[in-house]
Amino acid sequence: MWILTEKMARRREDKRLERLEERAESRLAGQKKVTAFDIVLYAIMIAVCFLTIYPMYYVFLNSISEPLEVVRGNVTFWPRGLYLDSYKIVAHDSKLWRAYGNTILYAAGTTLLMLFTCVTMAYPLTQPRLKFRKLVVWFILIPMYIGGGMIPAFLVIYKLRMYDTIWAMILPSGVNIMNIILCRTFFLSIPQELSEAASIDGASHYRILGRVVLPLSKPVLAVISIYTLVGTWNSWFNALVYLPSERLHPLQMYLQRVVIAQTVDLTQMMTKEEMQQAVEKMLSSQQMQYSLIFFISAPIILVYPFFQKHFVKGVMLGSLKG
Repeated sequence: MWILTEKMARRREDKRLERLEERAESRLAGQKKVTAFDIVLYAIMIAVCFLTIYPMYYVFLNSISEPLEVVRGNVTFWPRGLYLDSYKIVAHDSKLWRAYGNTILYAAGTTLLMLFTCVTMAYPLTQPRLKFRKLVVWFILIPMYIGGGMIPAFLVIYKLRMYDTIWAMILPSGVNIMNIILCRTFFLSIPQELSEAASIDGASHYRILGRVVLPLSKPVLAVISIYTLVGTWNSWFNALVYLPSERLHPLQMYLQRVVIAQTVDLTQMMTKEEMQQAVEKMLSSQQMQYSLIFFISAPIILVYPFFQKHFVKGVMLGSLKG
């Protein structure tokens, strides 16, 4: 009797294992099966990637192709010939390098100031013992939705004697309410026990912020840094309003004058020998514009991927807790 019972138990176990194997195989088959929805989704994503990448790829192709082919409009997906003299001419322009230096100064200064203001304003707003904490949060939310407009901002910049100075580009852009809220939300997601343990050991708020909070906040700080860096690098409107002096113009303002306003004569960048070579090879102003666009955009394009891994982590962790 005991032997029959054991055989029946083994058979039930074998049948159960067979059913589990069949289910696993069916799940694998379902995962490997590509549906029509998957095909449509892949097609949409490929189209979006193409529409995003192709404009800059097109600019790069036109900047290195033969000028005659560029003028004729024969460059679409592959370069026609190879011509790099336009980059040599652009690289010898002193005004361009001065604009490069101005942009680096504005981008670095604005990013550092943005990080400082976000951290120093967000950390106190996470402390439960801060009086009127909710009132302060509501107060800083008001400028996020209600602004005075461009004319009051211009008058403030002018009255503070920042007009036509580098501070007009750095100080007004060094505070962003959205970044402060993002940083505060991320700080709230850090376990409070870590700060309490450091406080019990005698650490002050400055030490807690520098030794506990900031090392854990690298993702959100990276997100704020790259957003500020890209925004400052691509900004030109503030320079148009606040910087009448050409010597203080950033790269995008220089590019605006070249491509849109066309107040810069690109042939002035050339020496006599380069002018002769340009005439022989039919160097076009259009190709010079392509070269300038890619030359100016290349640094930020190369820097952007290094911060990509922090985006999802920084933004998602900062949105878990309000």
